[in-house]
Amino acid sequence: MKPIYRRPLDLVLVAFFSVSVLYGFLFSLPEGLGVPVAPDSPWPPLRGLYEWAVAEEPAHLDPPPTLLAACLFDGFFQAPALVFVIVGLVRLRSWLKPLGIFYAGAAATNMFFYFTQTFLGSHPPPNLGYYLAFNLPWLIAPLALGLRVMLANDLVRAE
Repeated sequence: MKPIYRRPLDLVLVAFFSVSVLYGFLFSLPEGLGVPVAPDSPWPPLRGLYEWAVAEEPAHLDPPPTLLAACLFDGFFQAPALVFVIVGLVRLRSWLKPLGIFYAGAAATNMFFYFTQTFLGSHPPPNLGYYLAFNLPWLIAPLALGLRVMLANDLVRAE
């Protein structure tokens, strides 16, 4: 088995998914649970997100139910699932294949609803290029994982 540092795609996915786990627990979950993105938010990460939200994603200032649902999904499903995805990628476990395919489909579906709310909602992003550069990786990485595990022949059974 090749070590993770000799598998560039897996290394990039592990790094990105590690950031995604932190983001899910620090930002998405509290926001989904109703902690406001505001300059006086009781949760410091969401207080720090306020200036960015004003400039780039104003829907986070008064989130509609679909945005709250996407945040809850991210915090309660995606972040915990990614912990297992990371372990499966590092150790190349066979159980990563069904988990990776399921996660990729769920994450892509969640991003579909997130993008729909963003583009068709009452507060579209003022800077489309910046918005897409920041948000498209959360669609591309799960799809890359799905393709990677579907085409995998290096996943091994845990012993």
